[in-house]
Amino acid sequence: MAPMAVFQATFLLALLPLSAYQSEVSSEPLSLNVSISSAQQRLHLQWSVHNLTHPELKMAFQIEISRIKKSNVIWVENYSTTVQQNQTLHWTWESELPLECATHFVRIRGKEDDTWAAQQRVWSSWSSWVKVDAQSLLGQGPPHIFPIDKLVEEGSNVTICYVSRHNESNVSCLLHGQRIPREQLDTHVSVFTLTNVSFISTWGSNLYCENDPDIITGAEPGTVLFVSKVLEEPKGFSCETRDFGTLNCTWDPGSDTDVWKYPSQRYALFESFSGKKKSCEQKNWCTWQVAQDSQMYNFTLIAENYFRKRSVNLLFNLAHRVHPMTPFNVLFESVSTTNATMTWKVHSLGNFSTFLCQVELHGEGRAIQQHNASSQVDGQYFFSGLAPATEYAARVRCAAKHFWKWSEWAGQNFSTLQAAPSKAPDVWRSVRSTLGSCNVTLFWKPLSKSQAHGEVLFYSVATENQDRLSSSKLFSIPAPANGTELSLDGCSHQIRVTASNGAGASPESVMVIAGDPGNQTAEVKEERIRGTEDGVSMSWKPPAGDVIGYVVDWCDGPQELSCDLQWENLGPNATSTVISSDAFRPGVRYNFRIYGISPERTAYLLARKTGYSQELAPANNPRVYISNLTLHSFTLSWTDYATDSQPGFIQGYRVYLRSKEEQCPPGFTKAVLPDNSVCCKHDIDNPEQKTFVVENLQPGSFYEFLVTPRTRAGEGPAHPFGKVTTREQHAHALIRIILPMVFLLLLLTVLCYVKSQWMKETCYPDIPDPYKSSVLSLLKPKENAHLTIMSAHDCIPDKLEVVNKPEGIKAQFPGARKSLAETDCTKHDYIYLLPTEKSSAGPGPGICFENLTYNQAAPDAGFCGPVPAPHTAPPGLGDLLTAPGNLLRSLEPSYMNSPGETPAGETTLNYVSQVASPTSGHKDSPPTNSLELAPCSEYRMQMAVPLGLASPSPNENRSLSSMSLLDPGEHRG
Repeated sequence: MAPMAVFQATFLLALLPLSAYQSEVSSEPLSLNVSISSAQQRLHLQWSVHNLTHPELKMAFQIEISRIKKSNVIWVENYSTTVQQNQTLHWTWESELPLECATHFVRIRGKEDDTWAAQQRVWSSWSSWVKVDAQSLLGQGPPHIFPIDKLVEEGSNVTICYVSRHNESNVSCLLHGQRIPREQLDTHVSVFTLTNVSFISTWGSNLYCENDPDIITGAEPGTVLFVSKVLEEPKGFSCETRDFGTLNCTWDPGSDTDVWKYPSQRYALFESFSGKKKSCEQKNWCTWQVAQDSQMYNFTLIAENYFRKRSVNLLFNLAHRVHPMTPFNVLFESVSTTNATMTWKVHSLGNFSTFLCQVELHGEGRAIQQHNASSQVDGQYFFSGLAPATEYAARVRCAAKHFWKWSEWAGQNFSTLQAAPSKAPDVWRSVRSTLGSCNVTLFWKPLSKSQAHGEVLFYSVATENQDRLSSSKLFSIPAPANGTELSLDGCSHQIRVTASNGAGASPESVMVIAGDPGNQTAEVKEERIRGTEDGVSMSWKPPAGDVIGYVVDWCDGPQELSCDLQWENLGPNATSTVISSDAFRPGVRYNFRIYGISPERTAYLLARKTGYSQELAPANNPRVYISNLTLHSFTLSWTDYATDSQPGFIQGYRVYLRSKEEQCPPGFTKAVLPDNSVCCKHDIDNPEQKTFVVENLQPGSFYEFLVTPRTRAGEGPAHPFGKVTTREQHAHALIRIILPMVFLLLLLTVLCYVKSQWMKETCYPDIPDPYKSSVLSLLKPKENAHLTIMSAHDCIPDKLEVVNKPEGIKAQFPGARKSLAETDCTKHDYIYLLPTEKSSAGPGPGICFENLTYNQAAPDAGFCGPVPAPHTAPPGLGDLLTAPGNLLRSLEPSYMNSPGETPAGETTLNYVSQVASPTSGHKDSPPTNSLELAPCSEYRMQMAVPLGLASPSPNENRSLSSMSLLDPGEHRG
């Protein structure tokens, strides 16, 4: 028993220190402190372990974090680290929920975790819960939204909380007008979660909350959410040197992750061989100084931002990453008409002095030569086979011996020297002969740049008469003229044309004029040709004799007078060609002439062609005339329609006919027009036929017709229709009656027009002729009496002149339009009285003549008849005088008598002058007071009155102011 007791005592003594150690290690960690970082939503933990048995010991810690209440553990973290004596340990936890949204609790425990320990260690007891309450810092202010100005990465989830000191159960938050799903965390806190947020703008997105969704006061709490793009791995990371002194590293950073207020994207270079690191100022390139003894480099490019870190590696030999600088001093030497030498220099790279260079020669905007050349610092290349007087651009670039990249191009322009033109001008002519001479118009095409070998200065034209070889002329035409006119004596000449530049003259272009080719036009028949997509195609038969070539000429315009003559030369074996021109227009007819060129350089006409590059449908229809209208037919004609001026060859015509019955006459078929109307049609296939008879129609029926031409491209417009109505069956009877009546009416009209002068003189002369008057037939002459018209020498005319008639006296003929007193001024009234051959004291009849032309009141007077009056003159007067007023009053009742009231055989004819003309008395007349012309005079009616009525009454003598007597034969007209 004693040994056993000793063993037990020894074992207990051995376990005692171990138990004491275990107790010390498993004790509670001391000094656990928790701090808050609201902007980063992080909890920072600090703690320390006391009474370590070793200076350094590896330990494991377990951390628990609860939210709202201690039992609600939301996070458990196992953290291992090496602990030193009196060391303060740190650990950080980031919360997805802003710390201000809820109260958090933290505790920790630890245990030994060294591998050399043989026994299993146990956890120490938990530390006390440390309460983290960020809400206590908010106070009693208005509601808040957390986080404030949150920065998140695109595609992540974001939790937002609404904190209020009051119970809030109807809170909603919006982002870009969209409501966010809500979760009630407690009575004061509402939580809103955004999933997979997307990048919108570098300026952020506004998020705000409201208590009542129907009321927005404008002061709602809100925040700004910043979403950055995901940091990408750099692409195309490359480093190179241009001078063996500096490395230039470049890369593609991808999307920029910086947003306003959070510029966190940055780059750095780390070289592993030297262990050096350099921060880059730019996001896509960085420089590194080359060490003198370093040829190999191993770079790591590190990209990082607030959320991520990415890196790429690059290992290279410096000699294999040489990018030479641009060559310089590019010059050209020994430039001739066809050769040139280019020289250049390259920047030296120390021991790396051998370069591979590439040389290019450009002309007319494209590379025409490309060569590789090995060179040192100085390089050169010889160009050959160049064109004279041509501008070229040459350039060179170089690369190092271990090819990595070409340098930039370095170039220069140069021009070769001029040479004489290498080709004769392409010449053609137009000949017109007039009175033994020829007017020749020469045309030539400008030489191309490759043929002219320099700028053409002038053209030389030499003419030589074939009949007189000694007769020649030389003309110089300055460039850029492309033609000239020559007047030649006779039509047999040889013409030579050359083009000259500063280096010399071109070969000659020779042609022979041997007559007017226009005389051959009538002998050659014109043929029609068709256009294709490539142009106008034509062919011809080769002539029987030898030819050295052919020429096809035409006018590039539709008008022959303004002809832009064009031509094309063809070889001797050609029998067809396709002519194309940018000037060709659809619907325009072009005339082509094909000439053969004899070995003697004489051109003669072989064929004439006419055609269109593209035919079009006619734009207008012919004007149609109707003739031979009958009961059952009518004839349409359009003979004035010009077919040569149409936009295509007329192949025929189409006649449309429609009526209300919609019945087609024989020879017509049904057709539907573009406006879907139905009519009848008839095709005329002969384009020369320009008349058509429409037959088998109904009498008295209404028809509409249309004639439209046809070409290969289609027919003319389907409008407008003409209108016609066939004759009625009884119309011919009416014509037999109407035509004679119209003929007689026309005949009478012609006769009246021919005899109009005779009828006027007979029926209504201007001045009646007594000899021609039919009034004499009204008189019944006495037996054995000879009726005649009195002449001036057969009687003694007397005159009664009334001057200064009182205004109170008005004399007016019955039915007259105006009284004598209503005239505009005082007038002299004259009445000529002619005595009869017998001096009868009794009353005598009289006949009056009225001049209707000169007296406007007379036609309405309605009086003419015998006037009874005595033939006794007052004593003391040589003539018979009376006052006009009294005379007219005496005449008025007498004028109303008809000629039938005058006894037969007692009629005396008296003639009275038609014009009252005041003059002075005749020398043989009795002395009277001289008379002066009145301001106005007028024509008076003609009348015959008995002399007895000329005696004035005693009371009427006071109205006379003057009197005059006329001798026989004296007339005052």
